[in-house]
Amino acid sequence: MKFYENSFSYDYAFPTVTLAYFLRYPNPYSKHVLSTDVIDRYVDPSSGRLHTTRLILKKSKIPRTMLKLLPKGIGGPEEAGQSYIVEKSVVDVKAGWMRTESKNMEWTGILNVVESQFYLKQPRVHEKKTREEAEASGELFVEDKNSWTDVTTSVQFDSRFDSSLLWKRKKIGEGEEAPKKKEKSLFSAWTSTGVQRSIELVGVTRTRDAVAKSKEGMNVVLERLRSGGIKGVLEGMRKDREALGGRGPWKRVWMNGEHQPPTTTEDRK
Repeated sequence: MKFYENSFSYDYAFPTVTLAYFLRYPNPYSKHVLSTDVIDRYVDPSSGRLHTTRLILKKSKIPRTMLKLLPKGIGGPEEAGQSYIVEKSVVDVKAGWMRTESKNMEWTGILNVVESQFYLKQPRVHEKKTREEAEASGELFVEDKNSWTDVTTSVQFDSRFDSSLLWKRKKIGEGEEAPKKKEKSLFSAWTSTGVQRSIELVGVTRTRDAVAKSKEGMNVVLERLRSGGIKGVLEGMRKDREALGGRGPWKRVWMNGEHQPPTTTEDRK
């Protein structure tokens, strides 16, 4: 089992950051995200906290480096792959925090990935400085004079890959006899540990890039909110969908709204 953790700050107030979180798809850095669906949402009457569960469909395939560790066919065609992610979040507006957790639903027999994020409002306790003054003093420059938002991302990787399949591919498939029970158990234990650690390491490497792109995507949405409000975000979404060529589920989502395609020859004129 391996862990990855990263901390950074958004130069925006907590309400803006949480709104951007739910409006972050699509954006120029999330071309792999095909669709998002809210499957449950409610406000806890006792705490006032907003609970949301979403299902996110992504283009995803097992990396070549990981495929080399697996028996042929277990990861499916290399060029294919879509995977669902379950995302749960809790927002406490009064206390100024949001907690999220995302889990993969595909390939869990190869690698389980659990990503957790904690967003926390950080109020400013001194007078607002200009960007130049903040940079000169080594401080964080914040657009909002009242607060900014800290984010901590932690990801847990757990591979439980069964190496018995690997043995059959590498040894028995090459004409070698299967080892005796004791020898096979020792080999399996050694192989399992090595393969599992290698798979987890690949996951960590990919996550570093994914977290960086996710932050850039959030910054795009935050800037759209700051400059154009909700209307600016929706316009940005429209352009992002057009940039993707109107393919896949996003096209169907868009067409189910007010932008219906022409249905008759007269409409197309």
